[in-house]
Amino acid sequence: MTKYSILLVCTDNLCRSPTAEEVLRQKAIHQGLNDRVHVASAATHDLSTGEPVDFHAQKHAMRRGYDLSGLTARLLQPEDFQRFDLILAMDESNLLTLRLSCPPRFHHKLLYFTQYCSEPVSQDVPDPFYGQPDDFEHVLDVIEDGCAGVLMAVQEKLSDDD
Repeated sequence: MTKYSILLVCTDNLCRSPTAEEVLRQKAIHQGLNDRVHVASAATHDLSTGEPVDFHAQKHAMRRGYDLSGLTARLLQPEDFQRFDLILAMDESNLLTLRLSCPPRFHHKLLYFTQYCSEPVSQDVPDPFYGQPDDFEHVLDVIEDGCAGVLMAVQEKLSDDD
């Protein structure tokens, strides 16, 4: 059985990418794809490795049924470029950092997360870290929309491979 692996990346792996990791994981479970889709997240910068997800991100995610309490920040590893089928950046800075550190043969795996959103949004998922409660809610809206699009694309890919 074909598996598909997705890595979600932001600067610190404290808000956006771990939120997207858990939202995507839960959506995969809900659609019966949890045994075929592997999801993880990582940071482009080694500022918070080992730290738990931001408290505010956890609180807002939990209100929507997403438990981020077991996730901790991890740094992107060189082997991730080979290990993952799709690597989604949360913003332009993240994508640039990924492109600079990624071997050219894996550049095709690097995309903006927002490319999968059905609603028109900026190419960047805004970082709510220093924001207000509404900022966290907006980011959750964008992430839920994008994750639905990611799973639709993955389902197509998996059905083509079967």
